[in-house]
Amino acid sequence: MNKKSYDPSKYEHPSVTVDTVIFTVQDNDLKILLVKRKYWPYKDRWAIPGGFVKMKESLEDAAKRELYEETLVNDVYLEQLHAFGDPRRDPRTRVITIAYYALIKSEDLRIQADSDTKDVRWFSVKKLPKLAFDHDKIVSYALEKLRNRVVYSDTAFQFLPALFTLTELQNIHELVLDRELDKRNFRRKILMLGVVEETEEIRHEGRHRPARLYRFVTSADRV
Repeated sequence: MNKKSYDPSKYEHPSVTVDTVIFTVQDNDLKILLVKRKYWPYKDRWAIPGGFVKMKESLEDAAKRELYEETLVNDVYLEQLHAFGDPRRDPRTRVITIAYYALIKSEDLRIQADSDTKDVRWFSVKKLPKLAFDHDKIVSYALEKLRNRVVYSDTAFQFLPALFTLTELQNIHELVLDRELDKRNFRRKILMLGVVEETEEIRHEGRHRPARLYRFVTSADRV
């Protein structure tokens, strides 16, 4: 077979979509961004932002475009998560989706439903509505990935401002892992890893003792 003899019409062509799980910490709770679908299938059902990939765009460009078109969220770093390809996952046709995820500070974003969606809203990962397609599986996979990463990487710092207290850092870990951590052990581990650096800044909050502020130390800073 060569270029001239190859006939693409002889082969089936599954459709490809992209879906993006956006995590944030808001109101002392771990949340994800969902959109309410405007059209069939699953009209009026909540879903992860996403849509079909165009023929001449990359997967990441498609994910960014769909995210913006449905929520007006823009300029977010996306990381590819996993492919989901159950033949029955979409009633329209054979659809394979490539899932992405991102961690952001919600106060940095202005979210708004656009032409393809009825509404866009933050939901607690503990109180999710019934989701369209297989998006419950995608969210569960993304959450498990996040929990694994928060223990061994700099993931938690992406939810924090440039300067933060160790209590705030521990709180992020506890929200993501959904369990309490021993204060002394947590602080000893964080300081031993050398991923934070004490600053001269102090935060005064009401009647509480002033708290020392820290900053994240990148791997380049530690060299």
